Amino acid sequence: MTFLLTTSLIVSGMYVFMRWSLDRGFNAFIEKRQQERIGALVEGLGEYYAGDQDWRALTGNKRKWMELLWQANEHRHYRPAQWFKQALIEPPDVWPPALPESQAHWRFKPLELSVMLLRADKSIIFGRRESLPQLTLYPIRYQQQTVGFLGVLPGKPVNQPLELQFMERQSQAFIWIAVFMVLLSAGLALLLAYTLGRPLKRITAAAKALAVGSYDTRLPVESGDELGQLARDFNEMAAALEQSEQTRRRWVADISHELRTPLAVLRGELEALQDGIRPLTRAAVDSLMNDVMRLHRLTDDLYQLSLSDQGALSYRKTLVDPVAVLKQDLAALAPEFDSKQLRVHLTDKLATAARIHADPDRLSQLYRNLLNNSLNYTDRGGQLDITVSQQANRLILVFADSAPGVAEQELPRLFDRFYRVESSRSRHHGGAGLGLAICSNIVQAHNGTIRAQASPLGGLAIHIELRIES
Repeated sequence: MTFLLTTSLIVSGMYVFMRWSLDRGFNAFIEKRQQERIGALVEGLGEYYAGDQDWRALTGNKRKWMELLWQANEHRHYRPAQWFKQALIEPPDVWPPALPESQAHWRFKPLELSVMLLRADKSIIFGRRESLPQLTLYPIRYQQQTVGFLGVLPGKPVNQPLELQFMERQSQAFIWIAVFMVLLSAGLALLLAYTLGRPLKRITAAAKALAVGSYDTRLPVESGDELGQLARDFNEMAAALEQSEQTRRRWVADISHELRTPLAVLRGELEALQDGIRPLTRAAVDSLMNDVMRLHRLTDDLYQLSLSDQGALSYRKTLVDPVAVLKQDLAALAPEFDSKQLRVHLTDKLATAARIHADPDRLSQLYRNLLNNSLNYTDRGGQLDITVSQQANRLILVFADSAPGVAEQELPRLFDRFYRVESSRSRHHGGAGLGLAICSNIVQAHNGTIRAQASPLGGLAIHIELRIES
């Protein structure tokens, strides 16, 4: 409807403008032709005066006057018998002749009925005396002297029948062209509406299906224009929602699984105490306390992960020396590494102390998660090598521990929630598979990158890059 209305307005405007232009140009053409006829008539009257040397022979000779008018007319093939006869029966001083309404259509020669002839003293030779004040006078000259005047009555020239027919045909042609263009635009509008409406209807139906949970809905991409781009964007959005839904379901399943195991252990121990199978001793209470603490760690990890996912972790960033924070955390965890007989080597390759824009508490949380990960999963008697270096304006930290290692195909999934390599980093170590996911969120919050790779010591290496402030 918008396309059709716009086209209709344009066609209507063009019709009005073209009709106005045609009328204006045609009127200008008639005016120019009349001026040419007036000039020809003045020239003819001058030539007649040169042969007569006076107007005496023309005075009262209405037939001769009409012949002069007729000779000045360029359309000589017309024979205006009606007004010619009417003019002959009029008195000599009556000019122009008055035609009855039934003969008005013979007034196709404007000069023949709207001119008067005057002498040099402006006395009337042919014409009506009452029309004298309305005349526009054109001097008739002979030998540089004015010998008479041709008076032209005011008024719009009357068009000839062929001219009127031409104007009528042009007007009808404009109307038919306008109607054809409107009908053509209506057809194009219907075609455009169908062409645009069909993919939009498919997109609408797909959006409704997506709204009720059909995340496998996809749209065919049939073009490279905006609609095709919209279809591609819709498919990407649907794929992202489908992946998000799968992640959510896996997340719920993993959480329920992780909570069910310690709860089942607690329930079994409590039932054993209730039935008297197991005596209520300090060892039994300690065992229950361990299970409760395992649940506490799990729920705390879930809470921390949810906060980091939402960006709700409070980050109070200042200029921090990351190596100093790392050394403090190593000192705090040194007794635990010693108890497991794990050797820790820190290699600082920085020429000068580096400063990064970071939250020292969250940076410490990142370090401790990685240190605890190596502490819990590295075989007794192994080692952990930590290397700090700089490349351009990037700080590089590598945490590489000894066996056991991780298969190459499983490295990209280590930062997924609840993902654990069961052969080496199993549940009995107490982890829930959330530590590396939290580490990834903390590094991303500091505009850094983190990735896992094989360690040259036979275990796992975590590679971190952070931006150094200049």
